[in-house]
Amino acid sequence: MSDKNNSDGYKVITDNRQARYLYQILETYEAGIQLAGTEVKSIRAGKVNLQDGYALLRNGEAWLINAHISPYTSSGQYFNHEPRRTRKLLLHRQELRKLIGKVEQQGLTLIPLKMYLKRGWVKVSIGLCKGKKIHDKREDLKRRQDQRDIQRALKRY
Repeated sequence: MSDKNNSDGYKVITDNRQARYLYQILETYEAGIQLAGTEVKSIRAGKVNLQDGYALLRNGEAWLINAHISPYTSSGQYFNHEPRRTRKLLLHRQELRKLIGKVEQQGLTLIPLKMYLKRGWVKVSIGLCKGKKIHDKREDLKRRQDQRDIQRALKRY
């Protein structure tokens, strides 16, 4: 989990790097997320894991499922939240229509890529993804290794 501040006023809370390895990302969307107060405090503290999370489209709404936001430790257990509860994603209606068509027709998946703060609001970047095959993963690893070798060679000279 990183606390990087971008020049645009974004503060990245967590990044799902595993998603870039497992999936080919076709498009990305920025979505708001409906949260409880203790969830926002935990997110600001960086206690989020998007690794196993995914998004589903049900009844014309988007839902973030299986994303883990740890309970806030400074408050009592009575007012705390469920760590893996289903959370509603807030998208524009035309974006939802577009996503519903692509997910149902092309068999694509919605994966949370990163969670960040933008002007004080918690946002989630979700990607419209297609699963990679094993040979695609190997190809990516080979390409990345070649790039590293080229950079090392250029550094020497």
